[in-house]
Amino acid sequence: MEVYCTRPGCPRPQNYFADLDDKATLKTVQQKFCTTCGMPLILVGRYIPQKLLGRGGFGAAFLASDRYTPTMRECVVKQFQPAGNLSNTQLQLAQDLFEREALVLEQIGHEHKQIPDLFAFFPMIVPGLQGAGEDQFFYLVQEYIQGQTLEEILQQKGKFSEAEALEVLGSILPVLQFVHDKGIIHRDIKPSNIMRHNNGKFYLLDFGAVKQVANAAAGASSSTGIYSMGFAPPEQMSGSTVFPSTDLYALAVTIVSILTGVTEMNLLIDAYSNQWQWRSQANVSPKLADVLDKMLLNAANQRFQSAREVWNALKSPSSTPASSSVNPPPQVQPPSQPAQSPPPKKPVRKQSLVAPFSTVEMLAGAAFSGFEGGLIAIALYNLLQSPLPTLVIGAVVLGGLVFAQTRRWIEKLDLLIIPGITCGIIFFVPLLRGNLSISQVLIISVAAGLVTVALISLFRLIYKLLSLIL
Repeated sequence: MEVYCTRPGCPRPQNYFADLDDKATLKTVQQKFCTTCGMPLILVGRYIPQKLLGRGGFGAAFLASDRYTPTMRECVVKQFQPAGNLSNTQLQLAQDLFEREALVLEQIGHEHKQIPDLFAFFPMIVPGLQGAGEDQFFYLVQEYIQGQTLEEILQQKGKFSEAEALEVLGSILPVLQFVHDKGIIHRDIKPSNIMRHNNGKFYLLDFGAVKQVANAAAGASSSTGIYSMGFAPPEQMSGSTVFPSTDLYALAVTIVSILTGVTEMNLLIDAYSNQWQWRSQANVSPKLADVLDKMLLNAANQRFQSAREVWNALKSPSSTPASSSVNPPPQVQPPSQPAQSPPPKKPVRKQSLVAPFSTVEMLAGAAFSGFEGGLIAIALYNLLQSPLPTLVIGAVVLGGLVFAQTRRWIEKLDLLIIPGITCGIIFFVPLLRGNLSISQVLIISVAAGLVTVALISLFRLIYKLLSLIL
């Protein structure tokens, strides 16, 4: 097994130990040390770093395995060790923010499924490189989200469509509402801090904003402000109080960035009017453009005051944000340039504030509903010996299961655990399967699941065709 040394500046951080390929040895070995610098490799005797995910001014992030879990669960280990000429004030602020990220994740990570969970937070004091005193590092261990950030997706596929941008909004606005209700301001929303999991679900990352403090030392400014240039509103850049509308501003800039494909956001601000000029570079409806423009207002009290207000405005049938008390300022051009009016756009379809389902999630849910419905129908018929009550009760139970999926009360492993329990009950209670063998029960249920998947796929295809035509 290859184990990665987490000491900054280690000349050869990759270490290979053949004996760790044996799981029994891996789980019982006391410690391993870097063959180059002598750094302890198994962090607090538990976490085994195996790959460098990224390194910056704040430290580094590693993909690691937790050897105290049966499946050697993958996790992310963040190491805080800022580089650069940080002042004592900046260093203390950066350390406080790193600890703040751990505190925030402990508070909310396990409460919301779109925020990575915190597994551990600990310091380590180790002998310095070449015996030069001692080094202290702080580590944060959190859930590993396998996927791509919006920044990576943008680089790979180019600008997003309006429907894709609305999917991001529909996924992140509920997370922001949850976070703001807890009295927490994220402060650093941008494309690289929104991750799309391989299953289609979006996650909000990095509640520490440590990188911005550490990177400030490399610039001309001595400010210790916490923000990413281009994504922060005026009140944040000036070091003033931040609000929920501060995050909404950054989210709007993020959406504008993926809609236009522009990564240098200063290119979208007109120097003459000091107003955002982005509409001509994105193909969006007037409603979405109006909502984004209100989120981008300079004054914090003139923007939407909550994520819920933003979504209500998007769902409003009117052509302008329904909750807006102040209209966005007109987009003006310098006198030497003629103003351009945006082309007509397609209307925005209404969407739910619940995060949208990916195609994989939808088809998995359909298979679950059909399979579970088949099991329930078999059990009810053998109990009631009458088709009509079976049909009525089965429809009610199945409707409840579908509703629970739409509210995301049932998802992921639940789709396997619940049918597994039902199969076990039918297997051990012969009355529930009647004259059918367990193999016949499974065949009927699998067939029901396949039929349901086929019907859902057909309806989805018809819906998309009608959407294109209408």
